[in-house]
Amino acid sequence: MTSTTPIVEGTYVYDIVQSKRGRSLNRLCLSLKESANRDQFVDDENAYCDRFGLDDDLKIAVLERDWVQMLDLGGSIFYIIKLAAIDKKSMQDLGGIFTGMTTEDFIAELRAGGRSFD
Repeated sequence: MTSTTPIVEGTYVYDIVQSKRGRSLNRLCLSLKESANRDQFVDDENAYCDRFGLDDDLKIAVLERDWVQMLDLGGSIFYIIKLAAIDKKSMQDLGGIFTGMTTEDFIAELRAGGRSFD
C-alpha cells in the first residue's frame, strides 16, 4: 500500500496512520478540557495514563513531558496543547521546543515572517 501522505522535511504530517497510533494519547489530552479530569490527572498522572490505556512509550512521553516524542508517537498538537496548558506552556513554548529554539527566538522568528524552507 502506498502512502499519499506528503513528506515535508522538518515538519510533522499528521495523517491517518499517526491518528491511529496516537489515539489513546489524544483521547487522554482531549479529556483534559474538563476541570475535574485535570484535577485527577494532576493528582495521579500515572493512574490517569493507565485509565486511557497508554502503552509504555506513550506513558513515558507524557510523564516526562517529552513533547517531541508525543508527536513522533502520533500525538496531535491540537490535543497535546491541552496537556501543555497544565504545565503553563504556550503554543509558542512548544513551537520553540519542536524547532530547537528558545521560546523567545521562536516568537521573534514568527514576528519576522516565519521560517524559510528555501
